[in-house]
Parts: sequence; C-alpha cells; structure tokens
Amino acid sequence: MSQTSDWPLPSGSIRYLVPQFLCDNLRQHPLTCGLYPVSFGNYKQAKGHEMKRQNHDDYLIIYCIHGKADLWLKDQYHLIQGGDMLMLPPGVKHHYKTHDDDPWTIYWLHMSGEDCALAVEHAGFSEDIVLRHYGSHPKMIQDFDSLIDCRSNGYNLNTSVYAASLLRQILSFIALLKPVSHSNRSSQLNLDTVHALMQENLHARLDLETLASKVNLSKFHFVNKYKEMTGLTPIQHFLHMKIERACYLLDITQQSVSEISYSLGYEDSYYFSRLFKKVMGIAPTQYRRNQLR
Repeated sequence: MSQTSDWPLPSGSIRYLVPQFLCDNLRQHPLTCGLYPVSFGNYKQAKGHEMKRQNHDDYLIIYCIHGKADLWLKDQYHLIQGGDMLMLPPGVKHHYKTHDDDPWTIYWLHMSGEDCALAVEHAGFSEDIVLRHYGSHPKMIQDFDSLIDCRSNGYNLNTSVYAASLLRQILSFIALLKPVSHSNRSSQLNLDTVHALMQENLHARLDLETLASKVNLSKFHFVNKYKEMTGLTPIQHFLHMKIERACYLLDITQQSVSEISYSLGYEDSYYFSRLFKKVMGIAPTQYRRNQLR
C-alpha cells in the first residue's frame, strides 16, 4: 500500500485506511478482485498539506473541490485548482503542496485491483493524461461521501464489497463527464443553478431563453457551454429529467399516462408517449407492464 499523508488532520477531515486483512480479502474475492479501495478520505482547507513520493504501488485519485495546490509530476509543474481531478498511476514520481493562502479541499482515494488500468483508461485517463478539469459535480461529491461513510460500518467484508462497488460507480461516472478546457474555466456554468431551475419546473415548459438568462449568457453560448460540460443540450437534459420523473410516477402511483403527461407539462399524451419511447425505448404503458411482472 502506498504511503498516505501523516500530517495533522484539519477539523472535519477524514483519513481511512482499509485494514490489511480486508485488503487481502478484497484482492481474492471474485466481486472485488478487479477494483477495490485501499484508503480514502477528504481534507478540508488542508493548510500545510504536502506529499512527496518517489514511487508508489497503487492508483491515486485526487478531486480538488476548492483552493489551489502545486504539483510536480515527472519533473513537470502543474497548478491544481478547484474542479481539477488528478489520476496518478503506480510508479510515478510526484510531489504536491497546497497553497498557504488558498489551501485546497480535496477528496482522495488509493485503489488497487486487476482492472485498475482498464477502469482508469475508461474514465479518460492515461500515462500521458493524468490531470483533467471537470468542475464541481454534486453527484460525484455525493458518491465520494457515500464511500467515506462506509468506514462507520465496521471492518466487515460486506461493507467493503459495497465500498468497492461505489468506487466502480465513481469511475463510471467520471467516464460520462466531458473535461472542460483550462482556457474556459472562468466562463463555466453553475450547473447546480441550471439543474435546480429545471427541477423546479418539471411540471412546466422551459425554453432556452429562460435557462440562459438564469446564468446571464446568450442562448448560443449557454447551449455550447452546457453541452461542453455535460455532453447533452440543456433541452435534452430537461427532457431526461422529465422522463425520469415519469418512470418514478409509473412505478409508485396508479396515475394514468394522460395524468402523468399533464403533470409534466404535456397536454398531448400521445406526444408525451412518443418522447418517452424515444428516451426509454418502450412506451410508458409497456414500461408499467414490465415493472409489474
């Protein structure tokens, strides 16, 4: 296992090392031998945090939420800022140090397993691409928090298997994200603001002008920036949110398709059904029948 930092933890920060006997079990278990965490945590406003490694034997992910740090990797310098993700493969000499005047807040994890290299490649990283900028993603932060919460369930295999599945979920989600170029950092969207507006208006229609004005951008720049960050247009994402809500209502209520359609802002239930089928591959009536089997 690679050496972790041993500096005093700031208030509210967490450092967790998976015990060696559990690492041995995870390495041999068929559900986890491919990919499992060996240590993880978060450091909040980590003033004085510094780490030098000449060599290390596992993969390291660092997701910077706020603040800044300096990174020297293979004798090359990089500035780490909020929204950056660092993925260090085994055996790479590195040195990072937080800024005293703007210390970074990070999530971090060390991982191992037979599938690590493949999972890292699927997430968009390689030996030549170890640093990418994704911005702030609430889901990724939530997944890291869920992983960290596993430590409170004790040293048992079932919890560790669940932690390994969360690690796969984190890497799979990273693969869905489109990196934002460093030159465009200053003009990033606040996705939380946009998505909150969408969530508040699932019962209605939203046009591009309303969404763009919320973040003070022209429609053209809003659409381009949103698609650059998410891979979808705003209207596509809004439609997916509506269909996700429709699936939920089909699952837990007895409302008719027409009633659900109307509750989501579609007066024409046939048009709604066509949209549903375009996204889900089946009509809403068939979706409900499948769920009842």
